[in-house]
Amino acid sequence: MTADNNNSRLQQEIEANLKRAYDDVLNQDVPDRFTQLLAQLQQAGAGTMSDKDRQNDA
Repeated sequence: MTADNNNSRLQQEIEANLKRAYDDVLNQDVPDRFTQLLAQLQQAGAGTMSDKDRQNDA
């Protein structure tokens, strides 16, 4: 094999491993703690929004 073939094969293996790792992370559930924090932020934000801000969000 030539150096170009080795590099190409190595690049393909790296790409496949990165895709596999990305897919694994993508399919994980959002941790409960993150969901709770997001809900708290939404509640805090809803309490501070003015009527004008609410209209702009809609």
